[in-house]
Amino acid sequence: MASINSTAAYQETLSLALEDRSAGLQDLVANSNVLLYTLKQKGMWKEYSGPAIRERLLYNETGSGIFYSGYQFLNPVAAELVNDAVWTPKMGAVSVVLSNEEILNNSGESQMMDILEVHINAAEQELMDLVDTALHSDGTGYGGKQFTGLLTALPTTTNSGTYGGISRVDNAIWRTTTYDANSAFSGITAVSSTTVRSIMNQIMTLRSRGKKGPDLVLMSSEHYNAFDAATVAIQRINDQNSLGKNGFASLKYYGAGKQVDVVLEGGIGSNMAANVSYFLDTDSLRFRYHPERNFSKIGKAQMPINQDAVVQHIGIMGELTMTNPLHMVKLYDSSP
Repeated sequence: MASINSTAAYQETLSLALEDRSAGLQDLVANSNVLLYTLKQKGMWKEYSGPAIRERLLYNETGSGIFYSGYQFLNPVAAELVNDAVWTPKMGAVSVVLSNEEILNNSGESQMMDILEVHINAAEQELMDLVDTALHSDGTGYGGKQFTGLLTALPTTTNSGTYGGISRVDNAIWRTTTYDANSAFSGITAVSSTTVRSIMNQIMTLRSRGKKGPDLVLMSSEHYNAFDAATVAIQRINDQNSLGKNGFASLKYYGAGKQVDVVLEGGIGSNMAANVSYFLDTDSLRFRYHPERNFSKIGKAQMPINQDAVVQHIGIMGELTMTNPLHMVKLYDSSP
C-alpha cells in the first residue's frame, strides 16, 4: 500500500476531495444565481441525452372548433400541432491546478487539506462566475461556445435571427416582447420611482393570460432602486420566502392581479446589463444538463507531460432553453 506521504497519494487526494465536493456543487452554483435557483426549485433542471437538446413546442390549433346544432357536420381538420426547438449543448470547465512543489511543501494531512481547500474554493467561485456570465450573454463568447443566455432568449430586437433553430423572422409566435421605457408607454419617458409601478402594471396586464404570465422579475440596480423608492413603507414587502431567506435582495410586486418576485440582479461585478429588467415566465424556461457532466469532476487528476504539476477539471454540459416566449418580456430604458 502506498504511503500517505507519497506525492502520488497526495495527487489522488485532490481527486477524492473534488469527488466529495461535487455532490453539493450543483446546489452551490444554483444558489448563487436567482434564475438557476428558481428553476431548480420548480423542477426545471432536467437531464437530456443525445447530441442535441430538444424542447417540444405546442405552437398551433387545429382550427376545427365550431358551434353546431342537430345533424350539422362537425369540422375535423388535420393540422400539425407540435414541433421541436433544438439547441446544441455547450460545455464549460474550470481547472484545479497544483504544482508538485506545492504538494510537497504542504506534506502532512492537515496542511494538504488546507491547500486543497483554497484551490477548490477558488475553482468553485470561478465556475459560478463562468455560468452567471453565460446566463446573461448572447452565447457568442468563447467562439460561440457559451450557454445561449438571456440576451438571446429575450433580445431587444425580437423579429430577427433564430433561436433554438427556429426563425424569429418567419415565426411571430416564437418572439418574446420588448418595451423601451422611453417610448412604449403613453406619458412616460424613463424608468423612475414615479413611473416604474405604472410600467410594471402595464407589462403584467399586457403579457398575462389567465393564470399565466411573468412570475419573476430580474432588475438591474437602476430599475430595482426605482421600484424600491416607489413603494411606501406599508407596501415595501421584503420577500421572506425562499428567495429572501437564501440571501437574494428581493421585494414583492403586487398589481394587475399578480404577486411576483422582484429581484436585484445588478450590483458589484454583476453581469446584468444596466437599465434593464427581465420579466420571466419561469415555467417556460429549462436548464438542461447532461447527467454525466453536471458540475462534477471530469475523470481523474492528470499530470501534464512537460510540467511537474497535477490538474483536475470540474465541468458542466448543457444549455438554457425555452418552451414558450408568450409571457417573456425585456424592459429597457434607451434614455435613462
